[in-house]
Formats: sequence, structure tokens, C-alpha cells
Amino acid sequence: MKNITLLLFAFISLHAIGQKKFAQLDHELPTANEYRTASGAPGHRYYQQKADYKMSIVIDDKTQKLSGDEIITYTNNSPDKLAYLWLQLDQNLYADSSDAKKIEIEKMEDFKSLGDIRKKMFYYDGGFKIESIAMLNGQKMKYFINKTMMRIDLEKPLLPGASISFQIKWWYNINDRMAVGGRSGYEYFEKNNNYLYTVAQFFPRMCVYNDVTGWQNKQFLGRGEFTLPFGDYEVSITVPSDHIVGATGECQNYRTVLNAEQLKRIELAKKSSKPILIVTQSEAEKAEKEKASKTKTWIYKAYNVRDFAFANSRKFIWDAQIQPVGNKNVLCMSYYPKEGNPLWEKYSTKLVAHTIKTYSKYTTDYTYPVAISVHSKSIGMEYPMICFNGGRPEPDGTYSEGEKYGMWGVIIHEVGHNFFPMIINSDERQWTWMDEGLNTFVQYLTEQEWERGYPSRRGPAHMIADYMRGDKKFISPIMTNSESIFQFGNNAYGKPATALNILRETIMGRELFDFAFKTYCERWKFKHPTPADFFRTMEDASAVDLDWFWRGWFYGIDHVDIAIDDIKWFQLNTQNPQTEKTFTKLQKDNSDIHIGIDRNKKDIGETVNEKDASIDDFYAKRDIYKVDAIDLKEYEEIKAKLESKDLELLNSNKHFYEIHFSNLGGLVMPLILEFTFTDGEKRVIRIPAEIWRQFEEKVSKVFIFEKEISSVRLDPFLETSDTDLDNNSWPKKEIPSRYQLYKQQQIRENPMQREKRINSGN
Repeated sequence: MKNITLLLFAFISLHAIGQKKFAQLDHELPTANEYRTASGAPGHRYYQQKADYKMSIVIDDKTQKLSGDEIITYTNNSPDKLAYLWLQLDQNLYADSSDAKKIEIEKMEDFKSLGDIRKKMFYYDGGFKIESIAMLNGQKMKYFINKTMMRIDLEKPLLPGASISFQIKWWYNINDRMAVGGRSGYEYFEKNNNYLYTVAQFFPRMCVYNDVTGWQNKQFLGRGEFTLPFGDYEVSITVPSDHIVGATGECQNYRTVLNAEQLKRIELAKKSSKPILIVTQSEAEKAEKEKASKTKTWIYKAYNVRDFAFANSRKFIWDAQIQPVGNKNVLCMSYYPKEGNPLWEKYSTKLVAHTIKTYSKYTTDYTYPVAISVHSKSIGMEYPMICFNGGRPEPDGTYSEGEKYGMWGVIIHEVGHNFFPMIINSDERQWTWMDEGLNTFVQYLTEQEWERGYPSRRGPAHMIADYMRGDKKFISPIMTNSESIFQFGNNAYGKPATALNILRETIMGRELFDFAFKTYCERWKFKHPTPADFFRTMEDASAVDLDWFWRGWFYGIDHVDIAIDDIKWFQLNTQNPQTEKTFTKLQKDNSDIHIGIDRNKKDIGETVNEKDASIDDFYAKRDIYKVDAIDLKEYEEIKAKLESKDLELLNSNKHFYEIHFSNLGGLVMPLILEFTFTDGEKRVIRIPAEIWRQFEEKVSKVFIFEKEISSVRLDPFLETSDTDLDNNSWPKKEIPSRYQLYKQQQIRENPMQREKRINSGN
């Protein structure tokens, strides 16, 4: 009895384990409540805090120093009393005491050149220098700085529904983006001794306080980006008088900072569907040389935004056009130095307009008044209404095709961030995929609407297969905090974008997916969603249970490798002796002959029964394939007992195929099968992933056809990210491996340069 009990327990345990891929996510997702519902929508007691800023900023173009004075008005919309406030000091990433420098894993082999060593030894006096924090009446406030975070202690708790205003004065040395790196900073142009500033994270900013985590308390280490409350901004930016400034929001004083011709041009741009130059290249080149000594102050206002950034330089060329969205016109603009041309003047603002239009279609209408793309040499980075983008041609104005597509892609991606996370305001410090992954997915849709056949880097399912088949020691679940991810780009950008594309094209279909995805965007615009809110909304708005998909793609590291193991072919016995005996004889005639039988035909001249006719008896002489009267009589008796529909089925000559599949990679996916028949016709059959719900390693399925098949292909359209296509075909079909041998060589010219050289006769 004891042994039987143990065996039963073992069976039950294994069976339970086998259900894990389709187990619900109840234990992984937080319990729904009055703040966030089980449907994925904000609850009736959902709240979010508000942080308003009034700032005065001065850029010293001689010392690259930023000085600031801000008044923050913080409104407590939570049901809690707040004894202290937390602010982010992101510039402290560059302070000597920064954890980001201390925790970086290094090996001597990483230093491949003297330049790498110089970068390691490079000293930069970074970080905020806080001069004072006080109430508006001048009373000093107690504060404590913990690396990239600052706590302000309040004399009295801030009650629910109450607001507090206080003033901070600070300064810091702006970082050289080319030497130090970073998401913002300056670029120095040695040839004409000029600077281009792309400025962000430049002010002490309020942390988020919400129902999920309380105060946001993760330090800024450089990779995990930002989580910020919404608020209104009024920012005065003082720069050299010949600098052009682009910023979050709308400029309030164009009439005092622009000349008459520029004012006229911007009014034309507000009515134009094509880019209009507001500052021309010749005007920017003139400013580069003359270098004004006086200053001007640009004033910008922005409402209901989570952050503020700006760019300024005397090198800026500036163009603009409108893009209708809903019932309003969005002013799309680009700021770029002459080093960005001809690419930037030709494409940037058109790409901004296209992105705003396309994202609005798939997510939620863009409600801000402007959208800006600024050119700087280094990586792209996004902020409300403004982003900084790379993509620079060669000094002679030529560029490679890769440079063009890189510039297109980064502008679409960074402008797209206006939607994720600037409008749909997820916590980037915790979940990079919620903005980067969702944004990369819509970027793919936008690229395909920009140019047919656009060579998108991420999105299609097959493009993530190499990553997913890789060494699992260096693959993290998507649901991993931003700072702990291996292979950041594949994990936070590529895999979630691919997952959404598979949901749209294969699991849900475009109509269901698009409705659910847009529902999520509408529900959470100008709010703070979490992963659970996204997962629940996608299911709630589509009536598709996707827990198995989230579990496999977002919580796991399994890969897709489904194989066709075996195919068995069956046909019904018609019971008709003429048909069946003819079929049996044909099978025997076409069957493989043992090599011994074939050789015996030559080696054995005559058998005994061939010599002696008396050896053969009734059975030896009987023709088993001959139809006699008894066979026909028995057939008539069988027919008499069958209903007409059964008799019709027996004579239908249908073909039955039993196909066996193995899940070798562990990640369950639908079975998409393309059958090719002997007459050349093709048919595709799609079987939902739930076929694996009870048996996760091996399943089988029977298919019935009117015709005989010649081949079967699994995942014929490369839509499941299957990592091994060699086991996807019957009969087995070897898929040629794709490898290229790259020979190191110095690239002397791009195709445009070569064409120019040929045309010039050189």
C-alpha cells in the first residue's frame, strides 16, 4: 500500500508540474484593488501626485556651466500624510562618489587602446552643487543627500489634498557627451570653437509617490531611466543672444528672441504641410563665425508633462511644419547643425510628422502642441516634446545606406517615446521594456508605413531567434529590473517588440490586438501603469487568455523550437474487395524487396516446388488478389448494414495524416502548418498554443484531406521565432545556414562618395 501511495503521489506531482506553462498568473501579479482593477484599468480611488516647476536657467557658454533657480509646488493627491519628500539628483551620476563608477565590472582586456585607458582616468567634476533649499519665505529646509536621491524633511506632514512650495538653487558643470558619455550634455566643434547643448536631467526633480511602491527609491545608475510625476512647467533659459533654443513646450516670447524674418517664417510653417526653414544654413554659419557676446532669455511653458529638456546652439538650422492629429495641428520641428546636412534638412521633420501621425493611430492621439527632433552626434534620447538624435553624414555630405536608415530609425524611435513613456507614463527605472519594448514595437509599424520593405532591425519574429537560442546564463527574463538585465537591447527592446508582433500577427490577430493595445493606451494616458495593468488590459479588451504567453515570453527564458517528429499516413478500408485487393497488390508490388530475395533470383536456379508441381497445394495456387463471388456477397451484406452517409465516407478516398510534434525549446507556441499536395496546391492550418495545455513536450494531431500530401512545413512564414528550422519540414529539408566571412579592411568610401568620384572622372 505504501508503494502504491508513493507512486500515486509521484504521478500527481509530475502532472501538476506539467501544467505550469498554462497556469494562471494569479501568484505573479499583484492583487487587484480600488487603485488598480482586475481588468487592468485605473480603479475608482486611483491617484497620482502633481509637481509644478518655475525655473530660471543660465547657460555659461565660456565655462559650460549651468546655474538654476527653481520653485517646486508639490501637491499631495494621495490618501497618505507625507513626513518628507524625495527628489532625484540624476547629475550626481557623475560625482566622484557615484555608485555607477564603483559597480562597473572591469577586466584589463577591456582596455584595448590608450584611449580606453584615458577614458578610465578621465576626471570630470560632475554632480549637482546644491546652494540652498528654502521655503518661499526664506526659511531654510532640512535635507539629506543620498547619492542620486535627496530627502527634504518637512516641519509638518503634508496632508492629503495639500500643497507645498519651496525653492532650490544649484549649479553643475555640463558634461562633454563625447568624452564622458551620458544622455545629455554638450558637443564641442573644435573647427569653429562652438558648442551644441542638449540639456536634460538638469534640475532636482520630484520622485514618484504612488500606490504601488510608495516613494520611488531606486538610485540612478545610468541604465534604468526615469520615473516622474506630471506637472506644469514655466522655464526661462538664458543663453548667448545668437543661440537658438528648442525646448519642451511652447515658446512664450518669440517676438523678443527672433528677428522679423524668422517670425514671418515660423508663421508660414504653422500653415505648411512641408518643412519651412526658420533659420537657414547660411544664417547659422554666419552666427558660428560672429559669436555674439550678449545674452537673451527664452521662456517656455509646458502643461501636464513629466519632464523638461532643451537644446541650444548658435549652430542650429531650424525648420518646421504642421501635422494634423485629431482636431489640432502639431508643430513638428527640427534643430540641427550644418554637419547634419543633407540628411537632416531632407528627412528629420518629415519623420517627426510621420511618427506623430502613425503612433496616434495605433496608441492615443498626440495632444501636445509641438514635437521636436534635435541632432547631436551621440546616442538618441527622449523627453516630452523633444528628443536628441544621432545620424551624421560624412564631412563631404555623403552617407552610407546604413547611416540613412540608422538616422531614420533613431528619429522614429525617439519621437515615438513621446507616447511611451511621456504620455503613457510607465516606471522606466523598474521596467525598461514597458517603454522601450512597446515603443520599439510601434516603431516597427511606423517604419513599415514610411517605406515599403523598410529593413527594420527589430519586430519580425525570426529576427530574435539568434538571441533566444543563446547561452541561457546570459539571458534574463523580460520581467527583470533595468539594472540587472543581460543583453539590454535584445531583452528590453527586441524581445518584447517581437512578442507584441507575434500577438498581433499570430496569436490574437490584428483587429483584436489593435483594439486591446489602443484600449491600454487610452486607459493609461497621463497616468502611471504597471506591467500588471498592461497584461490585464490586453486580456480584458480581447477576451483572449494570454497568461501562458506572458509567462513564457516575459517571465521565462525558454526559446521556441518545435519539431515535426513523425508523420503516419492512413486511409479508410472501403470494405470493397475489388478496391482493397487491388490496393494490397499495389502496395506489395511497390514495397521494398529484401536484398536477399533479389540476389536469390540469380543464385537459386530452381526451387523444389518449381521442379516438383506436386509440392504446391491449395494455398500455393490460390490468387489472394482475385475477387470471387463470396467476396462480393460479403461486401453486399456489409453495404446493406451501412447508412448511405457511412458508405459515402468509406468510398470518399480521404487521406488521414497523424503528425507528431515535440516542444524541444520549452516555449509553447501555436502550430502553423503549410501542407503542399501532390498537385501543387498549398493549404495553411493554424492550431492555437493551447494544444500544449496538458502535454507540454509532445503532442499529435490528425489531419484529413481529400488529396495526398507531398510535404509539410511548420512555421512557414517565420512568425513564431522558431530557433531551429531544420526540424520543421517533412520530408526533412535542410535549411542552408547563413554565414558570411568578414575580412577586415579599411572602408575608404561609401557608395555616394564612389559615385561622386566616378562622375568627376577621378
